[in-house]
Amino acid sequence: MTTSVSLVSLIPDASFSTGQLPPLQWLHADETRQVVAALEAGGTAVRFIGGCVRDTIAHRPVSDIDIATPDPPETVLKLLENAGIKAVPTGLDHGTVTAVSNGRPFEVTTLRRDVETDGRHATVAFTDDWLEDARRRDFTINAMSATPGGDVFDPFDGIADLAHRRVRFIGKAAKRIEEDYLRILRFFRFHGTFGRAPMDRDARIACRAQAENLKTLSGERIRNELLKILVVADPAEIVMRMRGETVLEQILPEAGDINRLRLINWLETRAVNIEHVEPDAIRHLAALLDTDRAGAKIVAERLRLSNTQAERLIGLVAPTEIISNEMGERREMRAIRHLGAQRVRDLALIAWADDLVRLTRLPRPQTDAYIALLERCAGWMPPDFPLDGGDVLALGIIEGPEVGGLLSRVETWWENTGYEADRQDCLNRLMKEAGKKTGGTA
Repeated sequence: MTTSVSLVSLIPDASFSTGQLPPLQWLHADETRQVVAALEAGGTAVRFIGGCVRDTIAHRPVSDIDIATPDPPETVLKLLENAGIKAVPTGLDHGTVTAVSNGRPFEVTTLRRDVETDGRHATVAFTDDWLEDARRRDFTINAMSATPGGDVFDPFDGIADLAHRRVRFIGKAAKRIEEDYLRILRFFRFHGTFGRAPMDRDARIACRAQAENLKTLSGERIRNELLKILVVADPAEIVMRMRGETVLEQILPEAGDINRLRLINWLETRAVNIEHVEPDAIRHLAALLDTDRAGAKIVAERLRLSNTQAERLIGLVAPTEIISNEMGERREMRAIRHLGAQRVRDLALIAWADDLVRLTRLPRPQTDAYIALLERCAGWMPPDFPLDGGDVLALGIIEGPEVGGLLSRVETWWENTGYEADRQDCLNRLMKEAGKKTGGTA
């Protein structure tokens, strides 16, 4: 990843601001202007804060737009409602209101200072001091803010750190981690996104010293950061560094050989250019684990994965069907019909990475077979089986297990024809199978 600060023109003579953001689309979009105008209607100046400023300076796409204001949340709610903008009180205790303009959400947060922290939660008080609010943030690159006119405020040299790809805590790393242990994982995630070697020494030492405290955090908080770490540009490198600082074993003791994760990320990002083949957090998590079905279930429960995520993870760690580059077209199509293209794609990439771990380099025919399988996952649409239970009952078969059995046998026959048999062909085959069962003739 290359980070540039060319979007910011430094203004050394400015009294407070450090630079100027360019007139980007998000900054001057109608919905952004509407929210800013509503919040400043009472005479209070607001600023964009955190990620949107950082990502703009780093030439990265801006997704979330956060706004900070000295006004308390009750005032924010009133200002938005007066302007006819939908206001959702998403976190009033922490001063957060979500404004929705033209369908786009903006998180509006009152300036804060920490009153008390215990490594998991923070008690905050509202303030009107921009520097005090910036000082409570984790990293220098996350403490920048910008006015609606684009003037950048950078109290801790975040612009320089972005340019040099440094991820540094504001103040003492150990103290900042004591305030919130999740900052250990955030440090590794942000280094994987914005940093380069070597890692900040003070941060690395502080993360190692307090790694065990990660066990006190909720599964949801761990999950959110871990899944983001697993899709940074080089997740294997970051996971390896987490293991080196004894962080990985605290949150994922089931992790095994990191080479499989490294190779699967290489396949997704550099080796293969096929639709839908791209980095995926759950696939990467499965590739990282060295466990069985029961172990995968424990991981899913500990990380509080959704039902869909858990089912997918378990299905990748302990698949019901082996996917390989030796299946052949007919078996591949059957697998896609029954498992779904996503599951087959996941298992094919994991199998390919496993082969590369063992052999380093595959013979060209095996590589071509994996590519053909992934292309089939992207481009082949499985047809619908043309019969259903009603067709069986119409033959006078009594409702029960035999209905499903007959349909299954005919469906298998249909698949073996390469899906070329039409509905009438399938009905003929159904009558033949039913005749076999009853001793009659087809």
